[in-house]
Amino acid sequence: MANPVGTVDVAIIGAGPAGLTAAYLLGKAGYSVTVIEKDPRYVGGISRTVEHEGFRFDIGGHRFFSRSKEVVDLWNEILPDDFIERPRMSRIYYEGRFYSYPLRAFEALWNLGVWRSALCMASFAKAKLLPNRSVKSFEDWTVNAFGWKLYSIFFKTYTEKVWGMPCDAMSADWAAQRIKGLSLWGAVTDGLKRSLGLNKRPNDGMAVKTLLESFRYPRLGPGMMWEAARDHVVAHGNHVLMDHKLKQLAFNDVTQQWTMTATDGEGAQVAIKAAHVISSAPMRELASRLHPLPAALPEAANLKYRDFLTVALMIRSPDLFPDNWIYIHDSKVKVGRVQNFRSWSPEMVPDPDLACVGLEYFCFEGDGLWSASDDELVALATKEMAQLGLCEAEQVVGGTVVRQEKAYPVYDEDYAANVEVLRQEIETRYPTLHCVGRNGMHRYNNQDHAMMTAMLTVRNIEAGARVYDIWAVNEDAEYHESGNEGERAALASVRAVPERLKAA
Repeated sequence: MANPVGTVDVAIIGAGPAGLTAAYLLGKAGYSVTVIEKDPRYVGGISRTVEHEGFRFDIGGHRFFSRSKEVVDLWNEILPDDFIERPRMSRIYYEGRFYSYPLRAFEALWNLGVWRSALCMASFAKAKLLPNRSVKSFEDWTVNAFGWKLYSIFFKTYTEKVWGMPCDAMSADWAAQRIKGLSLWGAVTDGLKRSLGLNKRPNDGMAVKTLLESFRYPRLGPGMMWEAARDHVVAHGNHVLMDHKLKQLAFNDVTQQWTMTATDGEGAQVAIKAAHVISSAPMRELASRLHPLPAALPEAANLKYRDFLTVALMIRSPDLFPDNWIYIHDSKVKVGRVQNFRSWSPEMVPDPDLACVGLEYFCFEGDGLWSASDDELVALATKEMAQLGLCEAEQVVGGTVVRQEKAYPVYDEDYAANVEVLRQEIETRYPTLHCVGRNGMHRYNNQDHAMMTAMLTVRNIEAGARVYDIWAVNEDAEYHESGNEGERAALASVRAVPERLKAA
C-alpha cells in the first residue's frame, strides 16, 4: 500500500536542468512542488558533477553559453558568484595528428597533405554543383554540406562511434539541428584569417556557436548550478525526493488529478497527488508507466537511446595537455572523446601534481563496454591514452567509472513519427501533463534549450493553457546558432500556440 505524502500543485519527474528549472520558477511563483529523482546522490541529470576522492568531473562537458537572456539571467540568479570565464580549446585527433578546432587552414593543409586537401576541396565543389536532392539521412545532409571527402574524415568515424549506427541510417534532423550553422567556407575563411593573424576580434558568438572561443563555467562544475537550484527549491518549502523512481502515473478523470507513485531504494512507496505533472523522464519510460496505458505505447517502445560511460583517470602530470576536450576520430580505439577537467576549471582537480581526464565511451546498456568491470574499463582507458600518445601507462595512478543510461535520444529514421504520435496523444488526452527536456521530448537539446522548455511550461501552467509551444524551442537554426550571449528574449522568440489550439 502506497503511503500518501500529500497533495501539491505540480509533481515533477527528474531533477535535471529542465525539472529543477521548473521547480525553482514554480516555487518562486508560490506553487507547491514535489520533485522525484532516481539518483540517490546527485541532481543535474547528465549535467551533474560527480566527485571521487576530491576530484570532480562532468558527464560530458557542459559549456554555459546561451543566446537566451532569460536563461543567462536565471543562471546568474541561481549561482551569482561562482562563474569563471574559460578559454575554449579543442582539437580533433585523426590518423596520429591533431587538428585545431576552430580550423587553422595552414595546419590542416600540412596535416592532410596537398593531395588530400585538394580532394577535399574537389569533393566539396562537386557537392555544391551536384547536390543530393533527396536528403533523408545524416550522411546525405553532411555530404551535401561538406563533400564526401571531408565527411569521411571528420564526421563519419566519430559520428558512428557516438551513435552505434551507420550514418546513412541516422535522420538528417540531427545534423540540421546540431551543425547547420557551420559552413565549410565559413570555417576555412575563419581558419585562414587566424593562420595569417588577420582575425583580431575573438569569436564570442557573433559567428557560429560551434566555433566559440570562450565560455562561462561554474568553478566546481555544472553540478554546482543544479545543487544550488535544488537548495532554492527546498528553501521555497518544496521537496526534492532523491533515490525515488517513477512507478506509475495515473490520471483520475473524475477529480482531474494525477497520482504519481514512486519507489525508493529500499522498496518503500510514496504517492503524490497533483493538478499538473512535468516529466523529464524518457518518453519511452513515461509511456510505459502511464495509467491507463496510452494507445501510442508501441510507438514509444520503438524510441531508442544511446548510453554512455566516462572513465576518469588520475594521471601524474601537472599539465598533461591544454585542451578542454579532444575528439578522437580513430577507429583503432574505442574512446570517442577525452575531457581534461583542469582545463574546464582548475578547482576540479585538487592535486597540482595530478591531471584528471575523462575518456568517453559510447555504448548500449548491456553491451560489452557497458557490462565490463570498472577495473577492465580503467585498464582499457589507460591503454588507449598511451596508444594515442597522450600519456604513458605508468603515469596513471587511479581511475573510476560513471555509467550514464539514455544519454542521447537516437535520431533514427522513425523517431520523429514515433515522437509525434505520443506527443499528440498526451497533449490531446492530458492537458495537464507536460513533457520537457532532452529525454522528456526525445530531442538532442542543449542544457539551455532544456531549461527553456521548462520556463515555457511554467508559463503555460500559470496561464492555464498551452499558450507557448515548447516544441518550437531550438526549431529555428538561426536562433540556435547566431548572435550574442543573452541577446534574445527566449520566451518571446518562441511562437505561441495558435488561438484555435489553446483550448485543446
